[in-house]
This record gives sequence, structure tokens and C-alpha cells, in this order.
Amino acid sequence: MKFLDLAKVYIRSGAGGSGCVSFRREKYIEYGGPDGGDGGKGGSVWVEVVEGLNTLIDFRYQQHFFAKNGQPGRGQQRTGKDGDDIVLRVPVGTEILDEDQETVIADLTEVGQRVALARGGNGGFGNLHFKSATNQAPRRANSGQPGVERTIWLRLKLIADVGLLGMPNAGKSTFLAATSNARPKIADYPFTTLHPNLGVVGVDSVEFVVADIPGLIEGAHEGRGIGDRFLGHVERCAVLLHLVDSTSETLAEDYRTIIHELEAYGGALADKPRITVLNKVDALDADQLSQAKSELEQAVGGPVMPMSGVARQGVTEVLRALRIQIDEDRLRQKPAEESTSWQP
Repeated sequence: MKFLDLAKVYIRSGAGGSGCVSFRREKYIEYGGPDGGDGGKGGSVWVEVVEGLNTLIDFRYQQHFFAKNGQPGRGQQRTGKDGDDIVLRVPVGTEILDEDQETVIADLTEVGQRVALARGGNGGFGNLHFKSATNQAPRRANSGQPGVERTIWLRLKLIADVGLLGMPNAGKSTFLAATSNARPKIADYPFTTLHPNLGVVGVDSVEFVVADIPGLIEGAHEGRGIGDRFLGHVERCAVLLHLVDSTSETLAEDYRTIIHELEAYGGALADKPRITVLNKVDALDADQLSQAKSELEQAVGGPVMPMSGVARQGVTEVLRALRIQIDEDRLRQKPAEESTSWQP
């Protein structure tokens, strides 16, 4: 299945049906009076989070979603049929944005969440509704309310515990393949991942989800490359795992490039807990490793963990460090959830 994380759709709710002007006409009933029914309500457009989806690819082939109009009222006090609703089914982690791609209408993070995007128009009143002591034969009815038409954007942000960051060819896909059942593309030549990959990683009988996004390059926040399109997928992560290629001749520069892109992207991404790893250490001898680690620690201003995804050196230690950060993040979120769910 092809990955798609951004889709533009056009929605329109149904218009309400018109009210009916009708009078009762039966044998032996001289003054039957008005009996025109009300129009039916137009259908609404909803969005719902369902299980089993991890991409917005369905919205590439269908971009228009129009709910049914309500039926007009009829004589004999018959109300028109309501229009059928239409439901957009999306994966967990989908954001609903207005046409400007900035205003967030809804942020859907749990299966079963359901939000109305466009309410159907109310049906018009029939002439029976206007009957009174001074107007016993009204000859007017209301038209139904029009539907709501709008353009929205669907943006998917993957739900993961750990987000992998790094320059292209830093070994992110290799790490994901070595620690999970995910099988991203891996080759012995430089290339970058073209779409995010998710993998379930386990350590000490505890599992968590890792997201591998395309590598970043300098100027990514300005639209260079494709990595900036996928930074949103790590916004929800509890911790970031920053991999730096130990065989690179510009270790410190590579590290600072990624940090600069995180800060330029905005939001709280640059403030998230981050673990820096010196990857591919199996390609270095002891002296080279010591020199590379010292150089990177000086740039980071803190500890650096050596690792080799291919040789599985230091992988368990890195996973345990990630687990600690994830547990701390869940403990921070738990009091907040309890305080918001409490009701007097």
C-alpha cells in the first residue's frame, strides 16, 4: 500500500428539504385546513477514526464527498425524509485542517473519535406550521437551509513513541530493520527513505513503536528535499533518537545541521528529549572511535552512545535508554489526563 500523509478534499453537507403548501381535501370535510409537512434535514459530513488504516491513500482517488439533500415535505402532514450522512474514515493521528492549512479543526488521536465537519441544513416548515387562530389557511412555507460547502486538508501524523532523525544514509533504516520486523529498503549505496516506516521494537519484555522518517538535509525547513514534509510524524513522539554517521568526515556539522532544522521547524520539536547515537562504529578502530566520540560529545555538550545497527553493538543499551525516556513521558502525561478527566 502506498503511503500518503496529506490529502485535499472537498465536502458539502446536504440542503434541507422545502416545506410543503397543501390543504386537506376529503369528501364531506368542507374546511380541511392546511396539512403541508416540513422538509427533511440534509445529511451531515462526519470524519471518524477507524482501525486498520495507516495512510490517506484512499483520498487520492476520491476527493469529493457530498451528503444527500433532505426530501421536501408532502401533503397529509408528511415530513420529508432526512438526507443520509457521509463519513470520512481516517487513520489514528489525522489532523483536520482548514483550507489555509494552518487552522486545526480537529486532532484525532484515538480510535472511535467522530467529528462533524459540516452540518446538514434544517428542513423548511410546511404551511401547517403557520396555522393560527387568525390565519387558519396559510399559503406559505419555508425553503430548506442550504448545505455547507468547504475545502479541508487531511494531514496524517503517525503515532509513535520514538522518532528517528539523522542525515541521509545515517543508518536509520538499518537500525529499524535490526530491532523490529519492519523491512525498509537497505542498500550499500547512499540513498534516502522516501516515506516513513513504523516498527515495533521490544526490550526487556516491553514494546514500543519507532518511526523512521526520510533523512533531513540543510535547508529542509525551507522546502529543500522531502524530509521537512515528514517532520510532523515525530511531533507526537516521546523521545527523538538522533543517529550520526561515525564514518562521516563532518560529524559535528552533520549534528548541528539536524538540530538547526528542528529549531527552524518550530513548535516543541527541538525541546523534546533526545538521545544522540554515534552509529556505524563497527567501521572504526579503537583510536578512530575515541576521536569521533570525543568530537561529537563536544558538539552535543553531553554524552553520546556508540552503536552499530549491522553488528548489533550497543543496540540493547540504546533501546533501554529509549524505554526510560518513554516511561518518563508517560508518567508526565498520566497526571494531566487524570486532571482533565475528573468531574465534580
